[in-house]
Amino acid sequence: MKKFALLATASVATLLFVAANTFSAQAQTVNYGKVSDYKPTASLAESVMTSTVKSKLGGKVTYNGNGAFIVNNNKPSISVKKTTPYASEPALNKYHQLGAGIAVVNYSTYQSKARSGGTINPAGWHQMRLKGSHYTYLDNRGHSLGYAIIGNLKGFNATEANRNNISTQTAWANQAEGGKEGYGQNYYENIVRKAIKAHRTVKYEVKPIYAGNDLVPVGSEIEAQGIGNSISFNVFVPNVEPGVAINYATGVAKVK
Repeated sequence: MKKFALLATASVATLLFVAANTFSAQAQTVNYGKVSDYKPTASLAESVMTSTVKSKLGGKVTYNGNGAFIVNNNKPSISVKKTTPYASEPALNKYHQLGAGIAVVNYSTYQSKARSGGTINPAGWHQMRLKGSHYTYLDNRGHSLGYAIIGNLKGFNATEANRNNISTQTAWANQAEGGKEGYGQNYYENIVRKAIKAHRTVKYEVKPIYAGNDLVPVGSEIEAQGIGNSISFNVFVPNVEPGVAINYATGVAKVK
């Protein structure tokens, strides 16, 4: 997939020109499917899997047939040694990109109350309606460490106003919960939610993956490792939307 860096001094006209060329290049190689599709085509999901992205994931990467990818034979490699509730959220880098959100979660961190606390628009936010889609809008404020999973941890800001825990994520990548929708982040978060509601403890890590200096991640690597239980997975959810072409350098998108 053709990429271009976002330069702070670039004019709007220049950005639009390059974006148009990027969309044209993508259109020649990707089957985007239709906006009305429940899950992305394999071609669309795999379109973000460049050699650079694969190297950042490390290990073997295989398509699961439902929109996401299995990484390293589904074996997690979470480095945190803690076994009690904890969360780490590195600050944005100079390109406004998120680092990995890492946590140890259990029943005490589970939050069942309605979300509150305001919102921000993360880097690359260019909202658009999706007529005919199962989702109303393209962009979601995607948590790395989800509100229900970590929202009750004292001192951690799990709202949609925490720039160190929110990235621009497509509706499908954020909300798809399995079945005909395919496997978005919500599907994997639900495995962890169910575990901690059952009073289990889980190490959990979500790492947005970026290509170059892009404002929008091309996807997220999601890992979980149970402590004293069998929860275990390592997956990559591509940040794609059926029927939509996204320029990850800027966040500008259009329906194909």
